[in-house]
Amino acid sequence: MTAPPQPLELGAFSLSLAVKDLAASRRFYEALGFTVYGGDPAHHYLLLRNGSATVGLFQGMFDRNMLTFNPGWDNECQTLPAFTDVREVQRRLRERGITPSTAADEAGSGPAHIVVADPDGNPVLIDQHV
Repeated sequence: MTAPPQPLELGAFSLSLAVKDLAASRRFYEALGFTVYGGDPAHHYLLLRNGSATVGLFQGMFDRNMLTFNPGWDNECQTLPAFTDVREVQRRLRERGITPSTAADEAGSGPAHIVVADPDGNPVLIDQHV
């Protein structure tokens, strides 16, 4: 029997929502108990948190909602002392037969991102900021 693949450490998780009206979405999520902790309304995005749940509201930045992971960050957006670089995540995903629709330059270092899609076409953004 083949051993299952080693788990990938993907970093902090959030749900990134493609919204039509940033102000209306903000009011809705604040009514649910979320508070704004980041973002920039002038650039059409806000980051909200309720406990350990994080939601990003993005107006006009992408077409679909997506799952977002941030290698190198904890849930407070603090840099982790050790983490799996997005390029290593990309390499392991390719070994597992998952080809990114947006790939990172494997020769690079530091901030980079990749995008993969699940079998139903839902985008998964792996976005490293460090």
